[in-house]
Amino acid sequence: MTAPLSMTDRVLVAVERALSTVAEPEPAAARISPAETVPDAPLDEADRRHAAGLMRINHVGEVCAQALYVGQAAVARTEGLRRHLMAAAAEETDHLAWCGARLRELDSRPSLLNPLWYGGAWLIGAGAGLIGDRLSLGFVVETERQVEAHLAGHLDALPAADARSRAIVSRMKEDEARHADHAQAAGAAPLPAPLPLLMRAAAQLMRTVAYRV
Repeated sequence: MTAPLSMTDRVLVAVERALSTVAEPEPAAARISPAETVPDAPLDEADRRHAAGLMRINHVGEVCAQALYVGQAAVARTEGLRRHLMAAAAEETDHLAWCGARLRELDSRPSLLNPLWYGGAWLIGAGAGLIGDRLSLGFVVETERQVEAHLAGHLDALPAADARSRAIVSRMKEDEARHADHAQAAGAAPLPAPLPLLMRAAAQLMRTVAYRV
């Protein structure tokens, strides 16, 4: 059985994950991209830029997901919860790599503000983790449910011809729903009423900025 990590080890893990998330090149995916076998149809310039804006938002979302999970794991009270969070973060790494690859295919780039997004999300994750393990899991459930709804909107908003982006977003949506289900089954407690509203407002600000920057 693996021994629990010391606080120093947790800090080193957090630093390593931060650098690998916001630096180039991005971490490699463990799973093959859902877009791998999907033909890349030509897009006109307006559709290409719109698809790139949406996929940049999704890429930022995965940067934030990494930070949230790692921040929560850094202060988790039990080793079981820490492992649960880091396993979810590892799967989110696939999403990060898939979105980054699709942005390059669309001749675009990630958000220039990724270090800022990461730092802010890490602090939010650590703050949620300090409240307690059950509420930390509740934070995972609420985050993933909101992301699932956001990705459903992107499936409608992506250009009809952009089947490669659509394949990635669809798989991401499935994974996020599963993460929420696992956190709920692990004993998540519902968040107090104001928090979900604040989370939606912060996410909307991120989407508005990341679409362009």
